[in-house]
Amino acid sequence: MSIAEPIHAPRAACLSEASIARCATDLHDVLTLAIEHNPAAQRALIVADRGCPLSETLTEAYRRCLPTAQVIDFEAMPAASILAAFAALSPHDLVVLIQSSNFRLDAYRIRVELFKRGLKVIEHPHLGRMIGDEALIYLDALAYDRDYYRGTGLALKARIDRATSACIDSDGALLHFGALEPAKINLGDYRGMANVGGQFPIGEVFTEARDLHSVHGAVRLFVFGDTAFAVNRPPSPITLHIKAGKVTAVENSTTAFDQVLANIRADEGEVWLRELGFGMNRALSASRRVSDIGTFERMCGIHLSLGAKHGVYAKPGFKRGAGRHHVDVFAATRAVFIDAENVFQDGRWLV
Repeated sequence: MSIAEPIHAPRAACLSEASIARCATDLHDVLTLAIEHNPAAQRALIVADRGCPLSETLTEAYRRCLPTAQVIDFEAMPAASILAAFAALSPHDLVVLIQSSNFRLDAYRIRVELFKRGLKVIEHPHLGRMIGDEALIYLDALAYDRDYYRGTGLALKARIDRATSACIDSDGALLHFGALEPAKINLGDYRGMANVGGQFPIGEVFTEARDLHSVHGAVRLFVFGDTAFAVNRPPSPITLHIKAGKVTAVENSTTAFDQVLANIRADEGEVWLRELGFGMNRALSASRRVSDIGTFERMCGIHLSLGAKHGVYAKPGFKRGAGRHHVDVFAATRAVFIDAENVFQDGRWLV
């Protein structure tokens, strides 16, 4: 199948040649060290749109890393032809999805269906939300430091898995947890996993309290995901008070955050706090933000989720798939204590 491009479609400008070259270097590490793609034995398919400079830049960088890959312009190719290209691949082949928004193929859930076929998948969604300096931060976040992710990341998982308690200090507010669930990882380490790949950038270890009712105290938030799935930074930190795993009071709220809470309560009756996320991506921080909440979730520090939806962990009284809300919120993290040992200081993990 040849590359299809509309004759008169305007092209979004790529970022600089230096940015493309650096991105290609980092993606080479991702492909080689994390995905373990073998171009001699495995095919690659790139499906991309051209809706923003970041998507153009990533497409060009992947072309350089995967010179034999088939490249499809999503907006120019009929859905049936794209599905046929997927069907022509074999298990362990690679699909790269580069999306200014989020690709839709009727009811076809692209990444889920590709994983079912045993394909490796790298997905870059919602790139159009990040322009200018944010695009450069996004590219920085793609760098893959295997020693850091598999060293510090797996050590952090080990601490979580044997923890009997944890506490988040966010500018003096203390949020307490009892024992934690076995942690899940998003570290570019797919050994022993059913699927290889996922949404990039990566860098996260996450868990939640084994008993949600054990969560109590307070937490100060410097950023939250709003109803547009965008990173929203209030003028001053919002303080949540938590009792038995649920939000009981809020200080210094904003209209946008009030709407988030109102939506959750309208659909679920109360606001649960579930995910406890240990973000590890050092290119993302309180001062280096991007607008897309799904990308910023990897920020080096602590994020939490509001709402009953967290299907990774089954809990009594929570029907899988019944929860409608999973809103990421970010603690102004000063320290993180696991069994009374501080594992986070000055914006970095100490394990």
